Amino acid sequence: MNIIQIAWKYIQQNKANSILGILLATFGTAILCILMLTAEQLENQLENNSRGIDLVVGAKGSPTQLILSSVFHMDNPTGNISYDEAIKLRSNPFVKNAIPLSLGDNFKGHRIVGTEKEFIDLYELRLKEGKIWENDFEAVIGYEVAQTKGLKVGDKFYGAHGLSEDGHHHGDHPYIVTGILESSGRVPDRLILTNLESVWEVHGLHDHDHEHDHDHEHDHASHEEHSHDHDHDHDHASHEGHNHEHENQEEEVVLLDEKPREDVFVKSIATGFESQGLEITAVLIEYSNPAAIGVLPRTINQNTGMQAASPALESARLFSLLGIGIDSLEILAYVIMFMAAFSVFISLYNAFKSRKYDLAVMRTLGASKFKLFTMVISEGILITFLGAIFGLLLGHIAIYLIGQNAGNAGSLISAMAISPNEWYLLIVGLIIGFVASIIPAIKAYNTPISQTLSGN
Repeated sequence: MNIIQIAWKYIQQNKANSILGILLATFGTAILCILMLTAEQLENQLENNSRGIDLVVGAKGSPTQLILSSVFHMDNPTGNISYDEAIKLRSNPFVKNAIPLSLGDNFKGHRIVGTEKEFIDLYELRLKEGKIWENDFEAVIGYEVAQTKGLKVGDKFYGAHGLSEDGHHHGDHPYIVTGILESSGRVPDRLILTNLESVWEVHGLHDHDHEHDHDHEHDHASHEEHSHDHDHDHDHASHEGHNHEHENQEEEVVLLDEKPREDVFVKSIATGFESQGLEITAVLIEYSNPAAIGVLPRTINQNTGMQAASPALESARLFSLLGIGIDSLEILAYVIMFMAAFSVFISLYNAFKSRKYDLAVMRTLGASKFKLFTMVISEGILITFLGAIFGLLLGHIAIYLIGQNAGNAGSLISAMAISPNEWYLLIVGLIIGFVASIIPAIKAYNTPISQTLSGN
């Protein structure tokens, strides 16, 4: 019988103390595993999902909430902004790309996002099958949506109002799946993408605009003959109604509208919508040059009714807040691991007193002092190593359960992900077992044969 087998037999004989040591090591390792995986994956996901997005513009409110709702799709939006005002950002020389988002509906917990096809390029997404939407109420679904909900190209589904799957269903406006995206490991995997006009029509903005058109037939007749003149007259009339203070504010905002983009308004009219009065949730901005970092956010925040928030800054702030809680839990985990080591020490030390006679007999049968030393060390290492193994398993199970009950936030962490640092937890378990059994092992090494056998 080798040393490991003997150590295992001793563990089985001293079940109560051994189980206590294993449990303490298990819980300590599990907490460290959860914290390690959560911190690493959250940091990677925050960086990965905000890549390529330099700025998010939305309604006034919490900048963190704006980022969470429009970039990570984990929170409710701060409100709506004017489509006209937001889309003017495209004419700013500091803006390379501005992609509008319109939120408000979901399908079984997966958000329906009204946007433009440039969203696909921004996230570097690829189609697994099908094609990008071409008409209203055509949708491209993320890989996770297709896998979890069983949707295929050509299937129809109905959105529910709001961002909860318990909302009122829009039974009059079915969407049809035209494409399925490949897995990207990013937020779009769990989104449903369609055009802006579909979201507007679902919420009655299309009908509202037509009623407005009926009440102003003369204005629209003039618009059909002189579309450009009509827009100019409308802006001029609006400016006449502003007071002197507002005129000064308009002079400050001139930076936001230096290069007119008529194609945006032509597009909205051609699709049957008047842009006047339409609203969106947010705009994802990509800078044209580094100088925009110090100019564009301040200009938007000070001179418009909108809010600009940086995903990089807000993600760093969010992670720093999470870090406080993570550090506190890490301290708790190390305290538990220390208790596990102390428990193993007490268990082995007490066991040594009852095993002195057995150890002396083993010495008379030819066992060396070193063999007795390694036997006790092996017993301590086995206890904490088993605890570390069980702790890693428990940690991954806990992350899985957290992901199942945390909604959209849970999708940021995966129980299947394995961190290279998990090996360190196993090493820590071995070290704790070794240190805890050093003193009992030395006692075993120095066991006096004659005195022990004689009962003295």
